[in-house]
Amino acid sequence: MTAPRTADPSSARSQDETPSRLERFVDAGLWNSRVLTVLVTLFAIVVLYFVMTVPLGFREQLTFATASFLCALLVRRMKGRYATLVMIVLSMIATGRYMYWRLTATTYWSHPLDAAWGLLLVSAEVYSALVLFLGFFQTAWPLKRKPVPMPASRDAWPTVDVFIPTYNEPLSVVKPTIYAALALDYPRDKLAIHVLDDGRRPEFKVFCEEVGVQWTIRAHNRHAKAGNINEALKITSGEYVAVFDCDHIPTRSFLQICLGWFLRDPLLSMLQTPHHFFSADPFERNLGTFRKVPNEGELFYGLVQDGNDLWNATFFCGSCAILRRSTLEEIGGVAIETVTEDAHTALKLHRRGYTTAYLALPQAAGLATESLSGHVNQRIRWARGMTQIFRIDNPLMGKGLKLSQRLCYVNGMMHFFYGVPRLVFLTAPLSFLFFGAHVIEAAASTIAIYALPHMMHASVTNSRMQRRFRHSFWAEVYESVLASYITPPTLLALINPKLGRFNVTAKGGQIDRNYFDWAISRPYLILLLLNLLGFVAGIAHIVLHRHAVGEVHTTILNLGWTVYNMLILGASVAAASERRQIRNVHRVAMKIPVMLKFSTGRTLACETIDYSEGGVGVALPDKLQIPTHERVTVSLFRGDEEFTFPATVGFSTPGRVGLRFMTASREEEYDIIQTTFARADAWTSWAEGRQADTPLRGLSHVLLVGMRGIGGLFVHLYEDLRRYRRRND
Repeated sequence: MTAPRTADPSSARSQDETPSRLERFVDAGLWNSRVLTVLVTLFAIVVLYFVMTVPLGFREQLTFATASFLCALLVRRMKGRYATLVMIVLSMIATGRYMYWRLTATTYWSHPLDAAWGLLLVSAEVYSALVLFLGFFQTAWPLKRKPVPMPASRDAWPTVDVFIPTYNEPLSVVKPTIYAALALDYPRDKLAIHVLDDGRRPEFKVFCEEVGVQWTIRAHNRHAKAGNINEALKITSGEYVAVFDCDHIPTRSFLQICLGWFLRDPLLSMLQTPHHFFSADPFERNLGTFRKVPNEGELFYGLVQDGNDLWNATFFCGSCAILRRSTLEEIGGVAIETVTEDAHTALKLHRRGYTTAYLALPQAAGLATESLSGHVNQRIRWARGMTQIFRIDNPLMGKGLKLSQRLCYVNGMMHFFYGVPRLVFLTAPLSFLFFGAHVIEAAASTIAIYALPHMMHASVTNSRMQRRFRHSFWAEVYESVLASYITPPTLLALINPKLGRFNVTAKGGQIDRNYFDWAISRPYLILLLLNLLGFVAGIAHIVLHRHAVGEVHTTILNLGWTVYNMLILGASVAAASERRQIRNVHRVAMKIPVMLKFSTGRTLACETIDYSEGGVGVALPDKLQIPTHERVTVSLFRGDEEFTFPATVGFSTPGRVGLRFMTASREEEYDIIQTTFARADAWTSWAEGRQADTPLRGLSHVLLVGMRGIGGLFVHLYEDLRRYRRRND
């Protein structure tokens, strides 16, 4: 029996969701006829081809584009997934018409420079259109899998080994994960916890012995994390293996939430849950968007993986996942041929005919990268690894995969080739502003009536599909920051997939002062300067050719593109403005019940504002104020259990108090973790209160951040020059 994918799309709706008229029509019984379905599909393909390729005059194209976009805006107001599919079709038509026009009517160049820039631009556009279409396919119908209950008798529950690989992370980072693993709500005799210490550190050995978990080491460090896990597989025997990066703290419900699907589906080889981060990544911290704008990874874990699940193409992501030991051993363990061993492992499992699954329920949380340079290095590894897989085990080739799986994998790998197209888009208008190259052989007005519908449809459609997981135009900021860095390793990996080495992502560090990272921002500072010079050249070009209407229109089009590029690059520059982060432990904003007991015997029922391993922030009723340094007893609750901790008042204002735990024992540290980070409901309401995306709001936000970034650049330059002068005086 295989894990059920949604055969009837209507079954994916929640029971209390009323179907729209469109949904009732599509779900009608007449569509059960295979002959009718095939005929309608063939008819739709023919019509789609005709609509994309039929030539239209200027006015007719303008009328068609306007009517189509108004239709998309009307459909956008409707509820349900079928309305989304209609918007996808309209977007594909707009993009199809644009690309057909671009490839058949605008690729005749009269000069070599025009041809060189023109070929680069049209290639980048073909790539973008292909990724757009594959993305629609991948995410149009997220499966939204729900947990399956475990058997009533715990005797029927399987045995599980929990692996926590670590290499150079400090014990302070790994401790909470070990404590949370000990707090897993699972029979003790069926659970074994292994800290896989590739650093072979004595303090880890002592700690593991004190808390009662296995300290597992090996004599070498071959194949990094993949080799570490594979060595552990040889000396363990649990039916299932749960893997957590050493900073990913699981909730106590993790195993019960995830294992039910394995017992239902004997072919299920791996189940993945989201990578959730309770600390701000460099973009969120430096741009001030933490918990306001979805971070870079939320689209993948919130939508893409859920879409993959429909097609049995869920990727293994190296942590927060469970694997069936027998299937993992059948493929020789975790893949070691590439530096993205996780995704490659899933590909091997799929080739063997096994299924994978995804539960979009955060059941663990960890630390994001601290600095932009660390974030960039992590993405470089991912890009190089996915390119390695593309070269040595291309999902389009070989046996064992369905077409839908091949498309999901290919899109996942093609995503990391965005470096070259993004750099082309950031520099394309400069070819005209500097050199007068006409990269698109068409009038500016004609370009507008084909290109704008394509961009506007893609924007509103993606906004509808991604609004909870990616705000409009932020992808261009992320890509602009990373493009210059991932382009060389991806191109090198295409040539020789063995080049490069595995690098560990540092976690748990601190930033002791505000500073601007001139080194990491150098590529987009150069791009920003070039676009600024191009803008000046464009203004001069208009002045010199003000009587040539066609030249002026083309220049204005390129100037608009350049201004947009400068603001995107401005946001990229702002991301390199590192903000001070000196906390040893991160505070997590969350409301949970808390009881305070004072030395007088008085008790006060309150609610937390935030918590960390070192203390809690508490909201006090009636603007009550407690003296600083006063000792109190803090009671936190897990179900019906009460856990008490001695604390002192470290910060106090009317209606709010910050309490520091006075922990002195392993037991108290353990209890703090299991009543905070390891709570079953710890991350379920993380995105509550966040504004849903609209394209105009997303655009205005990105452009505002871009303007702040450009302004802040001069501030950083002035401060750094002044600091340099003081040092040399």
